[in-house]
Amino acid sequence: MRFNLFIFLIASTFASSQNRYPQNYFSSPLEIPIVLAGTFAELRSNHFHSGMDIKTQHREGFKVLAAAEGYVSRIKVSHYGYGKALYITHPNGYTTVYAHLQKFAPDIETYVKKHQYNKESYEVELFPKAETLPIIKGSIVAYSGNSGGSLAPHLHFEIRDKSQRPINPMLFGIDTKDTTSPIINSLYVYPLDGTSFVNKSNTKQKLRLIPIGNGNFTTENIEAIGSIGFGIETNDRQDLAANKNGVYNIQTFFNGTKNFELDFKQFAFNETKHINQLIDYEHYTQSKQSVQKLFRSNNPLSIYKSVINEGILTVRDSTSSVYKIKISDFKNNDSWVTVHISGSGNSISKPKTANTTPYYIYANHSKQLKEGNFSVNFYNNTFYNDFYIDFQVRNDTLALHKDVVPTQKSFTISYDASAYSNEDRKKLYIAKLVGHKDYPSYLYTKRNGNNLTASSKTLGKFAIATDTIKPNITPFNFKNKQWLSKYRYLKVKIDDQGSGISNYRATINGKWILMEYDYKTKMLTYDFNDGIATDTKNNLKVVVIDNVGNSSTFEALFYRK
Repeated sequence: MRFNLFIFLIASTFASSQNRYPQNYFSSPLEIPIVLAGTFAELRSNHFHSGMDIKTQHREGFKVLAAAEGYVSRIKVSHYGYGKALYITHPNGYTTVYAHLQKFAPDIETYVKKHQYNKESYEVELFPKAETLPIIKGSIVAYSGNSGGSLAPHLHFEIRDKSQRPINPMLFGIDTKDTTSPIINSLYVYPLDGTSFVNKSNTKQKLRLIPIGNGNFTTENIEAIGSIGFGIETNDRQDLAANKNGVYNIQTFFNGTKNFELDFKQFAFNETKHINQLIDYEHYTQSKQSVQKLFRSNNPLSIYKSVINEGILTVRDSTSSVYKIKISDFKNNDSWVTVHISGSGNSISKPKTANTTPYYIYANHSKQLKEGNFSVNFYNNTFYNDFYIDFQVRNDTLALHKDVVPTQKSFTISYDASAYSNEDRKKLYIAKLVGHKDYPSYLYTKRNGNNLTASSKTLGKFAIATDTIKPNITPFNFKNKQWLSKYRYLKVKIDDQGSGISNYRATINGKWILMEYDYKTKMLTYDFNDGIATDTKNNLKVVVIDNVGNSSTFEALFYRK
């Protein structure tokens, strides 16, 4: 009996050491089954996903429940990003986050609106004291929505530690059904220097995946010599949804020894930008497919584990090797790829010709490029690696390489606009040219005398653009001089065809009103329950300003009893 008790205690201690996160402390934030549209740390554009996206059956308005007791420590309302977001700090030191909300619970909504009216701003960020908004576990704190950068109704839910680093909520027992192994879409092999070759090629190659059952693959045998690495495009699906979600863990083995691991358990927000160095960034910008490199190249991400020789394989002549890749989801469903590698000097061929330009970037040095009226300043460690950069100026257009090289930080573009008149200069801005038609996309432009300055995190084509067109303001659900006694909401549509909307302001009879802005629908919405429109005759005035200062004003009368 004592021996069995001893074994039980050892087993319990081992289990707790395997999962140091509290179980059954946090409950589900919704009353409906958890079906995921997005998993923790899955690869997004320029960042890792920091929580789980819980589907809400294509609808808004589900009750959002506090996952544990605590207090509201932060509230942020913004046009973009998380939209309406709520942060609850708990006694155990963790913080839960609820984002893309439709609205807050009544007491929280009242608190937020009071500050919005005091600041005369829809966008606010608040940090209530611990005693201001205490929360009981399971109480309603908000209602699910589609605010901010959300593309469809859902609840974004996070759990963060004391340092505000997000952690996979599944580690706390918040789970969903998953019996499906990860899906492997494609595999690539990379010769990593001028003396390395695969199948007599010095360039990246896509390998043909050969199914061998149970979601596992092998590939055709490859001949190689020198330093090579692999990259994989993979995703996972849960049982209850068809979404292509992120995987939980990737490990590689070279001749039976683990030499590389990606562990998507936790990360810090200040490192999420390094996702662009984790993936084959050039491949992503050209195809929108995220191929994860299974080797590390000047990347400080903390998700790298058990890395030997940076995950790079050294293949020598007359050798025979086996390379295996294991992809796992949270429920330990696995998929494998096996690659047989023959080391052969016969694989050597002519290396690819490097593209050279007059301009060379050393990643750990600052650099200024200047031609015509443009100058570009790169700061030290803007890039991860040294490379030749393309830099050309033609009139008011700047060709700054192609967007195929990832950056760690922003660089600065400056333009001398002294050739323009004072009036014309006010309407200028620096734009990134996007798409096949080189559509000018506004970059936040500062003016200092004759100089225009903007920052960018991506290379590509830029130009000086002019915006002389005023924003459009259109009443959506009412007409001038209409009776609106039975209306709950007043809606106005705003739009700008040039530099984009910078800000707006709305008043009724001279009093500022809170109009919520949804940039996806271009709609401003006022809730009459705010109690500002108390007169029978009311004058609505809406002023909208774009990013270069063009202004439009809309006025209308309406009546209410």
